[in-house]
Amino acid sequence: MPAQAELISALVNLAVPGLGRIPTPDLQPEEVVEQFAANLSPATARELLAEDSATELVTLAHELHKAFVAPDLRAAVVVLNDLLHRYNARPYLVEDVGQPFHLHFHGDHGTVARRFGGEFATALALTVDTYGEKRFGTCEASECSRVYVDLTRNGSRRYCNDSCGARAKMAAYRQRKSNSASG
Repeated sequence: MPAQAELISALVNLAVPGLGRIPTPDLQPEEVVEQFAANLSPATARELLAEDSATELVTLAHELHKAFVAPDLRAAVVVLNDLLHRYNARPYLVEDVGQPFHLHFHGDHGTVARRFGGEFATALALTVDTYGEKRFGTCEASECSRVYVDLTRNGSRRYCNDSCGARAKMAAYRQRKSNSASG
């Protein structure tokens, strides 16, 4: 699940315009695919780049984003259940090199984007099932709305990356220092 968590965040943060502290230009679907492929195994990246599913991958990112910005867990679960159904996620066992048998939940085996749809929807659903509430969301740093998935033991992640966390802590420190100097 950790690998999928990183891939889900990477895809959504690339494909959904306006996320991030510093505004970035909206990427065209083909650019999203190219940048996202850098996170994949060489074989999967080649397969994704060879097919014409850029629009489908960007659509998946927007659908996943709805779960991240849902007002509560119940609303996020509705989104995830819809994705599980639409992408026809189904389990099967695989044995990767150097790993024991483990479950994968690819979608209906159409395009790579559809397979990711099943895999990613299942990964977020399993995150809810395994860890409970508040394990994925949007960055709490000022001026950032990138997404994250929290697989930490204590469920304390609230920022998309260490930079946003450090920036937020520094801002809070400066605010406390300013308040104590004026009070």
